[in-house]
Amino acid sequence: MCQRKFYILPLGLKMKVVGLVSGGKDSIYNLMKCVENKHEIVCLANLYPPTSGNHEIDSHMFQSVGAEAIQYIGEAMNSIPLFRKVITGKPVSKELEYEPNDQDEVEDLYLLMQAVVTHYPDIEAISVGAIKSTYQKNRVENVCKRMGLKMLAYLWDRDQTELLDDMIQDGVEAIIIKVAACGLTTKFLGQTLKESRDQLLQLKQKFDINVCGEGGEYETFVIDCPLFKKRININTCEAVLHTPPDETVSYLVLHTLECIPKGEPETS
Repeated sequence: MCQRKFYILPLGLKMKVVGLVSGGKDSIYNLMKCVENKHEIVCLANLYPPTSGNHEIDSHMFQSVGAEAIQYIGEAMNSIPLFRKVITGKPVSKELEYEPNDQDEVEDLYLLMQAVVTHYPDIEAISVGAIKSTYQKNRVENVCKRMGLKMLAYLWDRDQTELLDDMIQDGVEAIIIKVAACGLTTKFLGQTLKESRDQLLQLKQKFDINVCGEGGEYETFVIDCPLFKKRININTCEAVLHTPPDETVSYLVLHTLECIPKGEPETS
């Protein structure tokens, strides 16, 4: 049963928001929707993998590829405060309804939100880019309930083709930084949503993939959008083929980046 009305608050109820961001299109586009609905983005929050050289970890909740570049998202958004925490837990509690477990990765989110609220006690809501994953939604809801916060998920239960087109039309420029599905080869790495849109729709027809990547088919990193005061320029990156048994998985490691004023030419 769709509960979408639970997440989109009545008009006139404006709140101070922390944006849970991965650097990907969904979390950033949801922030755009928060601003559109007159909420105030106070700060950003991000969970990242241990610095062991492994950019891709077995998380059921959080995007880890591209985490090395997340600070540029905060800088691009006029240097908005960014809170970060390393992911120490694992996906231990795997039932659809989440029960708190100290060893679970969801508790990393809980601890991160505690740190945010300690610094900004007037925070009222968390912005999340959830689209279809009830598993993920339930876990963010659990954290929100324990902390007395609302969850803002404006993308929840949207038609994914329509949502993808809206993102492109509304100026979200995101590149694909990970592929992990039939038909999504390394040639997609570095392509923008606009460049890959038609091919993604073809793969949806052929393999029934989620065109927004909600099933983990691909992940993205936003380099520009209307929220950004500066554009993120990726100067050097490296394509990596995941180790067996996931040889079909490949991703980009973003080595050097810079934020440049919009309108200035990109450096090569």
